[in-house]
Amino acid sequence: MPRRKPRADGHTGRSRTGGTPLGDVFGRTEAGPDGDETYIVRTIPGARAVKIYRCPGCDHEIVQGVAHIVAWPADGGEDDRRHWHRGCWNGRQTRGITRRWS
Repeated sequence: MPRRKPRADGHTGRSRTGGTPLGDVFGRTEAGPDGDETYIVRTIPGARAVKIYRCPGCDHEIVQGVAHIVAWPADGGEDDRRHWHRGCWNGRQTRGITRRWS
């Protein structure tokens, strides 16, 4: 496959913050499961999913190597984060949480 010709403006496609990719690496905000609270949400790629978690949306395990979402209340801090299947997080407004945590 041929290499692309470099851009005239010298832009390499990386951000100016030391080459860190943009997107939701630092988290994005979305409405939470109840709709009344703001959550910070990050996408965890399958390569970084090295532990087993239990999804509060379906009460099934998120096994190693499966890409998923991690979310926590914006005012609660990262200690309140929960790992969700992407589909469960996307459907959080139409169905209730299966698993409650303390």
